[in-house]
Amino acid sequence: MLLRFRRALAATAITVGALAGAGGWAAADTQRAVTGPPPGSAAWVADTTLGVRPPDPANAPPAEVAAFLAALPAGQRDALAARHPLVVGNLDGAPPALRYRANALALAEELDKERARATDPALTAQDHAAARARAERYRTLLADGRQILAFDPRGRGQVAEVYGDLTTARHTAVVVPGSDIDLMSFDRAGETFGTPAGMARSLLDATGRRAAAGSTAVVAWAGYTTPVGVGLDAATENLARAGADRLGRLLTGLAVTTGPAAPATVFCHSYGSVVCGLARPGPDQASNVVVLGSPGMGVDGADRLDARVPLWATERNGSDWIGGVPHVSVLGLGHGADPTAAGFGARLLPSAGSHGHTGYFAPGTASLAAFADLTLGRTPAGAS
Repeated sequence: MLLRFRRALAATAITVGALAGAGGWAAADTQRAVTGPPPGSAAWVADTTLGVRPPDPANAPPAEVAAFLAALPAGQRDALAARHPLVVGNLDGAPPALRYRANALALAEELDKERARATDPALTAQDHAAARARAERYRTLLADGRQILAFDPRGRGQVAEVYGDLTTARHTAVVVPGSDIDLMSFDRAGETFGTPAGMARSLLDATGRRAAAGSTAVVAWAGYTTPVGVGLDAATENLARAGADRLGRLLTGLAVTTGPAAPATVFCHSYGSVVCGLARPGPDQASNVVVLGSPGMGVDGADRLDARVPLWATERNGSDWIGGVPHVSVLGLGHGADPTAAGFGARLLPSAGSHGHTGYFAPGTASLAAFADLTLGRTPAGAS
């Protein structure tokens, strides 16, 4: 017993030490996960102007939401979106186009608030600078042609953006990111393929080269509170558990609202693979689950996931620092077995040509080619 305990402590120390050394320890504050229904939900539920109580965003299944909205004339749906933009914009099961309109309204309202804060004499110069940065962020998200599927200003902010047409696409994909992604950074410049937006755009381009243009839509999803840096949040499952609930609702909502498209192929990068492992999507939510740059999935093997959804693990390239993180789970630290290991039970995807922790979606890589094939419902070349 004592020997096992000492080994557990040693493994824990190794895990923390590897995280500190491999990724560059970030001594950031522990993050508080944004959970629960979107802001304004109480007013939404209490709004009976249509003679019926709207479904509660806290617990109504996306299918119930879809049925409620489908029974309303278009004008009434738009009126609800105008009165409750933050709710409708985040309402899984609502038609994508309605969510885009609602989020545009919500972003415009938040833009006005931040512009006012930027000149509020009661606030500090630091507050003014933060407000200007947020206002600029909202302004860019309001640019013509952007399709914002989710927007929540709470905490560090959450956002999801659609590339392609969800209502007509025959194939869909969702990109689930890892650490350091939030409202301000989900499409940051300078790291083209290391953000969910960059990954989504690259995947859309790759599928477009293999199939008819417009056949695919990809969701860049920064819809959960991610760890900041490679610290204790990144070594534990706390944020992943909260994210898994949100991811599950998103996938169920997409399956309800995307018409002829098959359930999404879900790409889970780095800590995002822990979110996907804990979400355990079923065949009504996902066609495939793909992990890349994974520290583990929070499970001991593929047999702990839904066997009806194929699991694919991308071979780690030699310059991906995640390879230095021990695949253990001890005393709440670490995320368990390596999904690329032979005994885990995942099918392997090639990654030739990729470099670093964020290079798997780069054009010309075997990994991106395999991702595109999977999204299109094809067996990837080089898979094993």
